[in-house]
Amino acid sequence: MVPFLRHYRVFGTHRPLLQTAGRNQNLNGGWSAQCVANGSGTSVSDGNGARKDSALPDSLLRDARVLYCASPAMGHNKESHPESNKRVPAIVDALEKLELTPKVLEIQNFYPASLDDVARVHSRTYITGLEKAMSRASDEGLIFIEGTGPTYATHTTFQESLLSAGAGITLVDSVVAASKLGPSPPLGFALVRPPGHHAVPEGPMGFCVFGNIAVAARYAQHQHGLKRVMIIDFDVHHGNGTCDAFYDDPDIFFLSTHQLGSYPGTGKMNLIGQGSGEGTTLNLPLPGGSGDYSMRCAFDEVIAPSAQRFKPDIILVSAGYDAHVLDPLAGLQFTTGTFYMLASSIKELARELCGGRCVFFLEGGYNLQSLSSSVADTFRAFLDEPSLAAQFNDPAVLYEEPTRRIKKAIEKVRHLHSL
Repeated sequence: MVPFLRHYRVFGTHRPLLQTAGRNQNLNGGWSAQCVANGSGTSVSDGNGARKDSALPDSLLRDARVLYCASPAMGHNKESHPESNKRVPAIVDALEKLELTPKVLEIQNFYPASLDDVARVHSRTYITGLEKAMSRASDEGLIFIEGTGPTYATHTTFQESLLSAGAGITLVDSVVAASKLGPSPPLGFALVRPPGHHAVPEGPMGFCVFGNIAVAARYAQHQHGLKRVMIIDFDVHHGNGTCDAFYDDPDIFFLSTHQLGSYPGTGKMNLIGQGSGEGTTLNLPLPGGSGDYSMRCAFDEVIAPSAQRFKPDIILVSAGYDAHVLDPLAGLQFTTGTFYMLASSIKELARELCGGRCVFFLEGGYNLQSLSSSVADTFRAFLDEPSLAAQFNDPAVLYEEPTRRIKKAIEKVRHLHSL
């Protein structure tokens, strides 16, 4: 265990459009780290903000096992809406109650994504239009920004969405920096909202405002020269926005497992990319009732061989927890143990293929209990600690999985992609 890691405050390299206030924690004499953009490494300041000449010990990143950023978007909220501002605080509370926070490094006071960062994925028209809509949201209190769809905005939505995208960028920077110090860099987790994988290049969709993971993928390519990016999306809903952003890109492999027939109705198996990107989109729709067995088979027979063939430079994960059996918005029956298995398996895949470079991004998950316990177990997998799923799972709510249909779907996608 590295003491006081969660108290390091790390600032990103982007022009600050909005700065977080932090949570007024006692630093207990710890360092305050400030990442500088001139390529000279990381410098430190004391508690009063005065610069010190000594460099931050490389052991900070070398010894850290998990990095995370929390961007709860407290102002972006609609009463009784499932995608509420209670989600990230519930996760952080669970991490604290399960005594996981002393073992990980929380990066605080990171900068928002720049408009140029976001414009690598989204149109300038959409970005500027959303920014202008904030004045109307300020007057009206809450507006809907997806026509007749469910995506809302308040007067803070634009800035808080930039901040959440910036959290992912900061974690990419940190994980890449750590990977240059040793063979086992920490994993990153962006505990952010609004989620992002439904947001299409031209606008918002399905609770999502900016494509956090898509912005990070383009940033990894542009800033760090990580040409080949693999995105694994295990949210119960198809990540149509991420899929659209990279559908013709041969250097970004998008792989989605999702419930067959669920919102937004995209993600058909025969959609495999187009042009030079043909073959770098893989959709595996799972029949309703699919659970732990289904995902173990999907990982072993589809996800792992796809990644091994693609040979990514970094793996990014759209981590949606709405496939949990207790989640109100879908009909799969994952358990906390399923998410532990996925986190552990993806971690090992990243170590095998891309020097351990891997960042998770929170997407869906709307039952606060199952969401928080499953994310906490994800952290335990990152830390190589045993799962506590038995404390949270209720076998009585599970039923038999449609194994024949699952096997058929996996066989079909393997044939389609020559796996």
